Amino acid sequence: MKSFRKKLKIYENKKVLITGHTGFKGSWLSFWLHSLGAKVYGISDGIPTKPSFYKVCGVDKLSKNYFFDISNKYKVKKTILKIKPDFIFHLAAQSLVSKSYLNPNKTWETNLIGTKNVLESLLNYKKNCSIVIITSDKCYKNIETHRPYNEKDVLGGDDPYSASKAGAEILFNSYFQSFFKNKKNIKIASARAGNVIGGGDWAKDRLIPDCIKLWSKNKKVLIRSPKATRPWQHVLEALSGYLLLGYILNKNKKISGESFNFGPDLRKSFNVIKILQLSQKYWKNGKWIIKENNSKFKEAKLLSLDSKKSRKILNWKIRVSINEVIKFVILWYQGYYFNRKKLVELTKKQLNFFENII
Repeated sequence: MKSFRKKLKIYENKKVLITGHTGFKGSWLSFWLHSLGAKVYGISDGIPTKPSFYKVCGVDKLSKNYFFDISNKYKVKKTILKIKPDFIFHLAAQSLVSKSYLNPNKTWETNLIGTKNVLESLLNYKKNCSIVIITSDKCYKNIETHRPYNEKDVLGGDDPYSASKAGAEILFNSYFQSFFKNKKNIKIASARAGNVIGGGDWAKDRLIPDCIKLWSKNKKVLIRSPKATRPWQHVLEALSGYLLLGYILNKNKKISGESFNFGPDLRKSFNVIKILQLSQKYWKNGKWIIKENNSKFKEAKLLSLDSKKSRKILNWKIRVSINEVIKFVILWYQGYYFNRKKLVELTKKQLNFFENII
């Protein structure tokens, strides 16, 4: 939509800092902001996967990169004060539930202390800055209800990852109420998104990436939770929400301190089997085997978000059908495996498509 593309112009020639810019969502956001004419800066402790969207789409050459651990408060503050950003999108996180069980200390350090360090660095910041803290739909205390969670629901988490994301939300609210509420130059909000999928995700324990890795070798995928339901959405839909939130924050101080959900409504949630069947339409030799889940890690079967607040205040909503989403994702991976020279061109086309419909 023209109104959305007009709003995106706010990022042109602005300094935008993205923490976690080498990750799946962070590198897509870096790619998008660079295409908008933003001056993109990134903080990351490394490249989390090999291959990575960050490398194969040349994001490493589109941004000014700083590599260190987000839990190092001195380096975080020094870097932010050096860059003097107009916008900050804080995505740096340990994002895997399974890994949070294996290394809970690192999960808490990254997800909670890393967020604290970003906020601490802005306590005496003089320049105008809009900050979007990205957490997760898993920040809500999951009671396996059929009712979607809204921004007023109780926060919590039984696993280290979910609990650390709930902790980051509580931390954000505390810092806003204590330090930023009356600061005119700092505007801050948090974003909670459901499961995002898209080309360039090679993280562990991700449904489609795991499928593609094996399908590209003509192997079958082992499916452990076929009935697990998630609010699947394309990564660009979630990122469009973050960008809209940054825009509105910059224009309207009244939403500072607020949290926003970004996800499909419950009627548009699908289980794993449905996603596999749709994927098979575009990757013809895709096959799978279902095996009962014997994992000792607890895994939520149902999770969805109520995004009415984002629709009302930000004019954001899911605009692409799940069939189109899966088509875009599979086509991207086919481009990577079979036509890599044109992968950046394909990525730009997908980005332009979303810009025109949002």
